[in-house]
Amino acid sequence: MKTFGEIIKAKREEQNLPLREISALTSIDQSIISKFEKGERKPSREQVLKFAEIYNLPQNDLIISWQSDKVAYDLMQENDAEEILKVAESKVKYLKTIKK
Repeated sequence: MKTFGEIIKAKREEQNLPLREISALTSIDQSIISKFEKGERKPSREQVLKFAEIYNLPQNDLIISWQSDKVAYDLMQENDAEEILKVAESKVKYLKTIKK
């Protein structure tokens, strides 16, 4: 399962695009894009949507990858990560019902 950074790097390389060109298309500094690709920095939602547009990727797929990376990196050092995820899933379902 690829991370957000691995996905955008693979697409950039597949399309033979240098970082400077992606930087120009996204208005994001190429050193920051490099950090996104390496997983050293996390993009904003707006930046994720720019990558989806440039690489012609489904927005939802890229958002899911980006959001799941945030959760995974946050929980990977926790001993009870799986249990935390189960409880969080239940809480999301509950919160959606009360927000309607």
